[in-house]
Amino acid sequence: MVSIKLDNVSLVYKLHEKLTLSAPDRRMSDTGGRIASSGRKQFVQALDGISFELKAGDRLGLVGPNGAGKTTLLKVLYGIYEPSGGRIVINGKVDALFNINIGFRPEATGRRNIVLRGLISGWTEAEIEEKMEEIIAFSELGDFIDLPFKAYSQGMAARLAFAASTALEPEILLMDEWISAGDASFQEKAKRRMDELAEKAGIIVLASHDQSLIERVCTKTLTLRHGRVESMTMAAMEAA
Repeated sequence: MVSIKLDNVSLVYKLHEKLTLSAPDRRMSDTGGRIASSGRKQFVQALDGISFELKAGDRLGLVGPNGAGKTTLLKVLYGIYEPSGGRIVINGKVDALFNINIGFRPEATGRRNIVLRGLISGWTEAEIEEKMEEIIAFSELGDFIDLPFKAYSQGMAARLAFAASTALEPEILLMDEWISAGDASFQEKAKRRMDELAEKAGIIVLASHDQSLIERVCTKTLTLRHGRVESMTMAAMEAA
């Protein structure tokens, strides 16, 4: 059964240089978490006591001001950051669509990077090979697929990342904003793909400042501020 459960999850990291603060424990205005002191050491409390549970069919929207902890929480869910405290239990194959460079090597070709991107997401080489031509066709890279990734423009790289991430139909999909890649035609195709994924993915966690997008896609909303949960609500259509 696909599920996500966070129990009192926190993330703390040390500052390399001591900052001049007006108080020993000062909230960071819209820059994420809190700066706090312990003796001569200072640290950032990026996430503080995050708890929630998601099951198959849930679409969670992460909202809050810049620096509230939305992207940090996504990276914790994806395993990029290890939490400092608390417990995370995730059942299901996870993929993420919030950094086009994750899982890609500059020197490797686009084709090889599709394989690498799939492997770090837990897919077998057979599963990746089965989707290979579909991914290449969707990315619209054509013969460029066999050139090194470092030769791609930002738009080409984003199209490849989008195509690879969405073609493998993850059971849990993490997204930071709704990706914008390519021209208007590609963006419309990408929108249709994302609408399809919203129906197929067991769980979607989407961080966005676009309230209309959150309302259209998500069944639940988690509001973060300074790394803490301010509120968690269910969409009106689900609560009705």
